[in-house]
Amino acid sequence: MANSQVVSHTKITQIDFARAGEITSAMRIVAEKEGRAPEFIREGVAAGRIAIPANIHHTSLSPEGVGERLRTKVNVNLGISGDLADEQVEWEKVDIAFELGAEAIMDLSNSGKTQSFRTRLIEKSPAMIGTVPMYDAIGYLEKALISITAEDFLDVVRRHAEDGVDFVTIHAGMNRRTIESFKETGRLMNVVSRGGSLIFAWMEATGNENPFYEYYDEVLDILHEHDVTISLGDAMRPGCNYDATDAGQISELIEIGKLTKRAWDAGVQVMVEGPGHMAIDEIAANMKLEKRLCHNAPFYVLGPLVTDIAPGYDHITAAIGGAVAASSGADFLCYVTPAEHLRLPDAHDVREGLVATKIAAHAADIAKGIPGARERDARMSDARRRMDWEEQFSLAIDPVRPRKVFESAPPENEGTCTMCGKMCAVRTVNKIMDGLVIDLDNE
Repeated sequence: MANSQVVSHTKITQIDFARAGEITSAMRIVAEKEGRAPEFIREGVAAGRIAIPANIHHTSLSPEGVGERLRTKVNVNLGISGDLADEQVEWEKVDIAFELGAEAIMDLSNSGKTQSFRTRLIEKSPAMIGTVPMYDAIGYLEKALISITAEDFLDVVRRHAEDGVDFVTIHAGMNRRTIESFKETGRLMNVVSRGGSLIFAWMEATGNENPFYEYYDEVLDILHEHDVTISLGDAMRPGCNYDATDAGQISELIEIGKLTKRAWDAGVQVMVEGPGHMAIDEIAANMKLEKRLCHNAPFYVLGPLVTDIAPGYDHITAAIGGAVAASSGADFLCYVTPAEHLRLPDAHDVREGLVATKIAAHAADIAKGIPGARERDARMSDARRRMDWEEQFSLAIDPVRPRKVFESAPPENEGTCTMCGKMCAVRTVNKIMDGLVIDLDNE
């Protein structure tokens, strides 16, 4: 099979070295983080089941593995927009992502010159950095969309790769065949992917094929040179439950499966992006379908959001879908904040969205039997039994909020909280087990 061949070009990427039987320092770091043998990681990378997005220019990176039988990773989206271009707020979001241990940050800045922020982020970030070069094309090139050429688009991809971006979202699966399926079958929400909509508009205006599809080999050459992982974007992802698992989504997924093998043949690591919005009973089947059609490449999903009627609470609807998706085979969750569909998220939204998504990821890891997942919960339970509040805070996904809530209403009885006070079941049974007599009236 193509994904098990040793490529003949110069060894640059993690998949190049893995196929040659060599364990890189990044593979060793991932193995240690995951509690796996280095050879387990190497075999997964060589087969394409695991990706280690690690641009050779990103020197501050602490590598992470994304893929089969590894911890579910979480991504934070941030970046300025044309309406809200406050870079300081974006750095606050970065600090929250670092504080709460997000494994990835996507800079989705889409207004003006974005390179300065991107390069400084890469310089300081231990988390892997992703971008969507299509978002940057208009600001970087200073051209109208319909005036941009295929070579222009490739130049933007090249610049992001040279800057040190670890993975790039490339919407190469939206080709003429995909668009034909979409137009024939129709949709309630049409195309909701920002990058996908721009490519669709460019294709319709120029009459040309998707440049990222037509010149896919050239894109792969650029990515291979810098070891940038390609995240094959789902331009036709459903933007509402009504459109989930339709002809547009599935026809694009078929194309992405073909593109996955071509990337592996070129020595480029692959992740595949997925929906979107989807009813809860469709999620597991979609995860299995992606793994089958895309040859077990790591799957990166946004949500999915399991209902469309909870604006302001979409971090919850996405976390529900994310837990189901990850427990059914998804490897990487993109967070969703309470501001989804409403505005650019602020720092508070980022914290809320990231915590919700990390809960979903951890819940899925328990279900998948990931090493160490259940053990952390057991340590929390033991700390609760011993009423060791400091240890409980330290084990929490977000240590800040539980401390703040607990200290906002101090209990009269040491070791308890104001929910039960001296009638705390844990306190009562602890005393009985220690041979003490319980006398609530005199305590």
